[in-house]
Formats: sequence, C-alpha cells, structure tokens
Amino acid sequence: MRKELWFGLIIMAAIALPTLILMPWSSMTLGHYGLMMLALVVVAIMLGFPTAFTLMGMGVIFAFIAYFAQKGGDPNVAVKHTLDLMVQRTYGVMTNEVLISIPLFVFMGYLVERANLIEKLFKSLHLALARVPGSLAVATLVTCAIFATATGIVGAVVTLMGLLALPAMMRAGYDMKLSAGAITAGGCLGILIPPSVMLIVYGATAGVSVVKLYAGAFFPGIMLAVLYIVYVMIRAKLNPKLAPPLSAEDRVVALSPVPAAVATAPGQRALPALLAAVRGDRAAVIGRKSLVKELLVALLPAIIFGLLLLAIHRAVTTEPAAVETTGLVEMGSASEAAKTSTGAEAAGSNELKEPAADGVKEPPATSSLSELKEPAADLKEPPTEGAEGAKGAKGAAATKATTDGAAAGANASLPASATAAEGAKTVPAPDWFWWTLGIVVAALVLLYAVLDWQRYEVYKLLLASFFPLAFLILAVLGTIVFGLATPTEAAAVGSIGGFVLAAAYLAIARPAAERTKILRLWLPLWAVVLAAVVWFALLKSEFIVSPVPMWLGWLSMTAFVVWCALATVQVRLQGVLSESVFLTAKTSAMVCWLFVGSSIFSAAFALLGGQEVIEKWVLSLGLTTTQFMLLSQFIIFILGWPLEWTEIIVIFMPIFIPLLAKFNVDPLFFGLLVALNLQTAFLSPPVAMAAFYLKGVAPPHVTLNQIFAGMMPFMVIQVIALLLLYIFPAIGLWLPEVLYK
Repeated sequence: MRKELWFGLIIMAAIALPTLILMPWSSMTLGHYGLMMLALVVVAIMLGFPTAFTLMGMGVIFAFIAYFAQKGGDPNVAVKHTLDLMVQRTYGVMTNEVLISIPLFVFMGYLVERANLIEKLFKSLHLALARVPGSLAVATLVTCAIFATATGIVGAVVTLMGLLALPAMMRAGYDMKLSAGAITAGGCLGILIPPSVMLIVYGATAGVSVVKLYAGAFFPGIMLAVLYIVYVMIRAKLNPKLAPPLSAEDRVVALSPVPAAVATAPGQRALPALLAAVRGDRAAVIGRKSLVKELLVALLPAIIFGLLLLAIHRAVTTEPAAVETTGLVEMGSASEAAKTSTGAEAAGSNELKEPAADGVKEPPATSSLSELKEPAADLKEPPTEGAEGAKGAKGAAATKATTDGAAAGANASLPASATAAEGAKTVPAPDWFWWTLGIVVAALVLLYAVLDWQRYEVYKLLLASFFPLAFLILAVLGTIVFGLATPTEAAAVGSIGGFVLAAAYLAIARPAAERTKILRLWLPLWAVVLAAVVWFALLKSEFIVSPVPMWLGWLSMTAFVVWCALATVQVRLQGVLSESVFLTAKTSAMVCWLFVGSSIFSAAFALLGGQEVIEKWVLSLGLTTTQFMLLSQFIIFILGWPLEWTEIIVIFMPIFIPLLAKFNVDPLFFGLLVALNLQTAFLSPPVAMAAFYLKGVAPPHVTLNQIFAGMMPFMVIQVIALLLLYIFPAIGLWLPEVLYK
C-alpha cells in the first residue's frame, strides 16, 4: 500500500477512534451530536466525497435531528423547518454581494493565463536577474509571485511554471529539490497576495471587510516572497552546485535593428547614443521616426516619474479654498441665541415666544391672531442690506442672526467661487517631497548610467511583459485599497484589463503585415476611449473644471464595445474567451456550492449547540490570548496536512470566529495569520495539491518524494513568516490603520 494512503488512513483513525471512544453514548446531548457531525464531515472529505455536498448532506441530516429533538419529536415539523433552513441559507449566499467579485477575479486570471504572457515574463526576468545567485530560481519565484497575484489560481501557475521553468532549471543543472520547491512555493503565493479569492472567502465567512483584508495581506505576502528569494540566494551562494550561474553566452541578448544600427561599442550607454543619433547625420539613414520612438522608450521611466511627481507636487502644495461661513449657523444655535436674548429688552407685543415647557400645543382659540400673520403673497428674497430681514426682531442678538441669514440668502445665488473668502493658496512643498524627488532623480541617473545596449534590450522585454501586468495588478489593488472602488467594481475593471492584455499580446504575436492592419483599425477607437479617460483624469486632478461631455462618454463606450468585437474576431479570441468563461463558471460554481454547504452546516452545528460545547471547553482551559492564538494556529497548521484551504475556511472558521471576542483578538489580524498559515495546505502531504500539479507536468524521473523534500524548507519559511507576523503585527495592520483610520 502506498505511503500516502497509509498516512490518510492514520489521520482518519486519529479522528474517528477518539470520537467513538470518548463520546458518552449513554447520555448523548445535542452538543455531542454536533461534535460527531464535525468528525464525520472530516472523515467523509478524506474518503473522497465532494466537500460541498458532504457539508450539505451532513447539515441537512443533523439539522433534522436537532429540529426533531426540539419540536417534540414531530417528523413533519422537523422536515418543514429543515427545508426552510436550506432555502434561507441558500438564498442568503445568493444575495451576498461580496461573492460577486469571485467570478470576475477568476475570469481575469484565466484571461491573463491564456495571453501567452508568462513565457515572456519569465524570460525577461531571467535575463534581468542573470547576475543574481540562483537567478533562474529567483526569476521563477518573482514570476510566480506576479503571475499568481494576477490570476490567484494556484494550479494554473504551478502547471505553467512547471512547463516553463522546470525544464530550464534542469538544463542549467539546478538541484531538483530546490527547483521543485521554488515552483510550488511561488505558485501558492496567489492565495495570499491580493487580489486573492481566499481572502474574499474568509471575509464573507468571518464578516470582515475584504478591503481591509486586501490592505493587510499586501505586506505579509511581499514579506513571504522576499524570504523565499533570500533563502534561494543564500543557498545558491553557499553551494553554487545547487544553482549554477548562467554562462556569459546565455546572458547575451540579440539587439533589435535600430539599436544594432546605432551601437558602436558593446558597453556603450544607450541614452547618450540615441540622443546623438537623433541629432546626427545617421538619422536620415536609420530613420528619424524610428530613432525618436526608441528615444521615447528609453525616456519612459523619466516621463512617468516626472508626471507622477508633478501630480504629487500639485496635491501637496495646493490648499483648498477657504469657504465663507459667516452666514451659516449651526442647527439649533440660532434658536438658543434668540432664547437668551428674549428678556426685558425683547418685550414687544409682536415677538415670537418660546414654547412652553410642556411641549408645543395648538394655539388657544382666544389667542390674538395679530401675532401670527399670513406671509405676504409677493414674498421675495431678503435684500442684501439685510435691513428688512431684521424687521421682526427687537433683541440685538436676534437682529444680528437675522441680518447674517439675509446676507447668506443673498449670496446663495452667486457662484461658489464668489462666496469663498479667498481662493486656493500655494504652500511650500514638505521636506519629504524633496527627499523623494532627490531619490528618484538619483535612481534615474544611476539607471541611465548603467543602461547599455544589452540592458536596454532586457528593459524593453520587461516593458512588454512585466510592466503591463504589474500596472494591471496595481490598478486593481489601488482602486480597492484607496477606496476608489469596491472589490466587485475593481474586479470588473480587472476583467476588462485582462481582456485588453490578452488581445494585445495575441495581436503582437501576429505577422508584421497583419499586425499593422489590426493596429490601423484599433488606434482610432482607442483614441476616442483615451480622450474620455484623460479628460476625466484631468478633471479629478483639478487641472480642468469642465466635466466630460455626455456625447464623448457615449462615444467612448461605443468605441470600446466596437473594439471588443473587432479584437475578438481579428486576433481569434473566441477560443480563449469560451474556455475562460467555462473555467470561470466551473470554479465559481464550486466556490458558491461550498458557501451553500458551509452555511447549512454552520446552521446545523449552531442548532445542535456544538459551538457552545467547544466554547465552554476552550474557556475552561484558562488560556491566555497568546496561548489561544498558538493553539488555534497549530490546529490550522495540522488541518492543512489532510485538508485543503477551502474546507478549513468554510468548516472551521465559523468555529474559531466566535471565540475571538472572548480573547480580545482582532478578526482582521486573525484572518491574516490564517491566510499566511494556509500556505502550508498546498505544500503539506498527503493533500499537497501543488506537488500533484507539478508532478503532472514534470518528466517521469521526477518523483513525488523529491517534490515533497523540496517543499519542506519552504514550509519552514512559512512558519518563520507566521511567527514574524505574530511578533510584529504592524506588518499586516499598519496599512489598514493608515488608510482606514
């Protein structure tokens, strides 16, 4: 019998035997039935039953038992309540708006995966990191981190990197264990670094803001990726046989036609050579248009940072206009002022009295109607002088308040800029801006000082593969973290961005003549779309005050729809779209059925009182907060060996979450620890799915034992990262606290 099967049987026996032995069969309560249900669910999942339907089946059976016991043993009433529970829980999952973002993020991931982008990304990063120890493994980890962040699909990333990176590392003489560990560990980063589906599932299960989870998980994910890279570099430096460095021939990049025509020496700096060529005599021979295009590509970092710093400078040096508030009175303060002024001075017969202490009443029938007269039919705005507005008041405070109100009423018809006391002021930029400017300028000078022709070609490869994907990720995360869009809205934008990337890269892969024809049709449509986008951006940046015209908005949307239809046909996206939609529907259905099953299971568990039994037992242990956190994370770590992260989140998080308030633990911080801890679920045998994904595409001589052995050091790194996050919680909580005070 295989070792993995023995391991699974031992785990099932470790769960089933204590349940059978310790269960008080003679005095069973509903709480004990809840614990039995929990044990049976784990055993059934390990036997291979589908998780979602196992949860639903167990939940329905034990919900019937609970209702049967609570409703006097009437089976008809128990069946009715059980079916009502199923419908209500299913409808609650269907109306959960947070879950809408899951299919959109998954769709974005499948589109990016099929855009033939990862091969270019891996090649460009490999060349860019050629001088780093263990460059292939480091490039694999960076590629996995970026691609896993964009897709969030562990199986897709591990499989693709197993096809691309594993053969390259084997040809370079890399150690098989180190190669397998780098691919599997890097591929699992997608469930931690946002936008992550796992964080959405935890947020919906625990009732924690997904936006805060995304902000909190960013730095722990980066920290874990950096720890992986540092480990690989140290091992490669200490033992170069594990990861031999690239030869000088492998580092050479063939120059494209224009740089090859301009270059006069191997180590020549690219930017001065391009500037001299544009102004020199060779411009007519090479083509001035081509030279200017290459020069703009070389200057792109300086242009981008210059525009970004200009926008930041405008934001930090402009104070908002001070608005005149002389005529504005806080609600209720005018009546208080009038009340204090009604004394001996305000004894006139026409004044309005304060209501009696016992409340407002109907006026008596005998009251003099001369005190409350009907307003004139030709009632007009009070004059600007305010003299007539103060006609009915005798007290000095009441006169001033009414006069100010009249002046404010007169100014209400003026533009907002006219009522401002003074316009926007320009203030000096803070010191941190000048420090940032100096650092950016120094970095650009250093970049252009070392940018020879070889590095320039590598830079162009990164520009075509790394930066578009990084921009898509940062745009999606930025809109979520900075509150510009909800996760669902950002996921929709990400899906559109994934479609645009897929179409663009498939167009680039076409022959030159066909590519030129495609671009001639695309450019006018994108010019209209970008005109509306740039106008809106300038409006939001307060460079212009005129809003985007309605006709331009409709025209840009029409142009984009037409472009989508054209691109689908021209670059033959139909197959990619249909496959991506099918896989998205499959994955989304799995997640949503898991939520339905988890919701029914949690309701049955609560009905049986299982949560109360566990809570009483945990509280009876007298644990401190630190001890509880260590115990809970240890349990999750052990559960990651036989179970996947989906089962752990939907089954066990509803058990842990109610206990957090008892120990004063922030659910956000607990969720970050769980997300980091669940990295082990993909790397721990026997249900180490990342290992099986890699084994499916690896050569036959690569064994599962080699893959498992390669993953173990990275599991240790995950535990170290978990300890660092617990000791220094600001790693995960600093960004949410800064953004959402």
